Amino acid sequence: MKLSRRHALALASTTALPRFAIAQGDPRPTLNIAVQKISTSNTLEPMREQSNVGQRVFYTFAETLTDHAWTGDLSLQPGLAESWRRVDGRTLELKLRQNVRFHNGDAMTAEDVAFSFGPERMWTGSKVDTRGMWTNTTPGMTSKVPPPEAPAIAQSAYPGFERVEIVDKNTVRFVNRTPDVTLEGRLARNTGAIFSQRAFAEAATWLDWAHKPVGTGPYRIVEFKPDSTLTLEAFDDYWGGRPPIRRIRFLEVPDVASRVNGLRAGDFDFICDMPPDQIASIESNPKLEVVGGPIMNIRLTIFDKHHPVLKDARVRRAMTHAVDRPAIVDALWAGRTKVPKGLQWDFFGPMLLSDWDAPTFDPAEAKRLLKEAGYDGAPIPYQMLNNYYTNQLQTAEIMAEQWKAVGLNVAIEMKENWGQILGRSPTRGICENSNSSWFNDPVASLSAYAPGGQTWEAGQWENEESARLMVALQSGTDMEQRRRDFRRMLTILEREDPCYNVVHQNANFTAKRRDYKWRPAQSFVMDFRASNWA
Repeated sequence: MKLSRRHALALASTTALPRFAIAQGDPRPTLNIAVQKISTSNTLEPMREQSNVGQRVFYTFAETLTDHAWTGDLSLQPGLAESWRRVDGRTLELKLRQNVRFHNGDAMTAEDVAFSFGPERMWTGSKVDTRGMWTNTTPGMTSKVPPPEAPAIAQSAYPGFERVEIVDKNTVRFVNRTPDVTLEGRLARNTGAIFSQRAFAEAATWLDWAHKPVGTGPYRIVEFKPDSTLTLEAFDDYWGGRPPIRRIRFLEVPDVASRVNGLRAGDFDFICDMPPDQIASIESNPKLEVVGGPIMNIRLTIFDKHHPVLKDARVRRAMTHAVDRPAIVDALWAGRTKVPKGLQWDFFGPMLLSDWDAPTFDPAEAKRLLKEAGYDGAPIPYQMLNNYYTNQLQTAEIMAEQWKAVGLNVAIEMKENWGQILGRSPTRGICENSNSSWFNDPVASLSAYAPGGQTWEAGQWENEESARLMVALQSGTDMEQRRRDFRRMLTILEREDPCYNVVHQNANFTAKRRDYKWRPAQSFVMDFRASNWA
């Protein structure tokens, strides 16, 4: 097993510990979980860490007011709010659970909810209290001001947000500027995690806070070593009952083979992001199994419409018609996932456009569009990280060959981090990406391609009609009109002025010890609550 010196030292410090906890006679196990990455931003604050890998770990230490049955039917469930009711189209009242405690021992109150959605953490960071805790110095690191990404992320997640009203210590009201039929679902996003106001105030800097945020989850953060390990331990005062695991360690092991070898050797109990071609080999060991399947995430590539070649929508349209998506699913996923109906999921329910499909595989149409656009073979860079997504490089190589077959000159460029990919540069062309849906409505995923979303903030793609449609979707209450607006927005995003190229619905496979009875989620979330463990 080939590991870097840093990963080898981290593993040595972990495997030197006993496999089962013995401190104070605690029989609960300690889990070692190998992942390819813990956090893309090297923080654990959802207002900065908006990634698939961050979604995996956040569920252990932080919780939201509403939740989803990620290991079940995906239905909306009570979270830190035990119930809620609509006051009117703009106002949602929530009753908070009582006897919920933060990891510092404080009882959760409505004041903490208001703080979690307030300017100190989420919006401007410009409030100053009597001790002068909040300042307007360089945001995000040495000060207590949120990083500059936070207001954009907040605006994208809660576009109509106006204020939180405290009714009493166990009751809050969310008031919007405009109606929003999706507000209950929006509160299940990890951006809406409820954190301790006092713990935030006591942190020396925003970065100190972001390395160890104090939430209400079943496990509390003990230590976070960026690019290396995250250690959590059971929070036995958890409102949902005593957690079944004594200690959980996430270890960064980027190489797939190293993760597999570590599982076989007994160094790891769980390993994440397994390619389907590894499943049979892993399960040849009767003590191991692989669980998982399609999740609420779609793999795609993003176009930078300001690139000299890609500024012509016909070239982007040609690229979408040159990709044989079913062939990729068959070759790399053994049919264990599927090509979605564009950027949408079945759990959209009445908002699902069942007659919509991803662009057809049509090489003749791709060639026609390229000829019409006058494409002369100029290179188009394809930027990506190595092994961030399962089967990432293999998928890119297949698509590069398919593009080559219609005359496109696409050059794969490996990058070290997301900053190199999303940073504004005249050399950007297309890049790897994915899109998750946190709740069952199109605005959950489409917000990435509206003002405040990633493509707008990164300067990759904008469209004014699409922006107006997004506003209509977010505030509309007539479901048929919302369906029409959704269809028009997909037409722009996927056919007329392509922003992205849908590849396939993502699937997430986790290899584990067979004797641990644990269900995978229909997302990147890993749930280690007592209800999901035996």
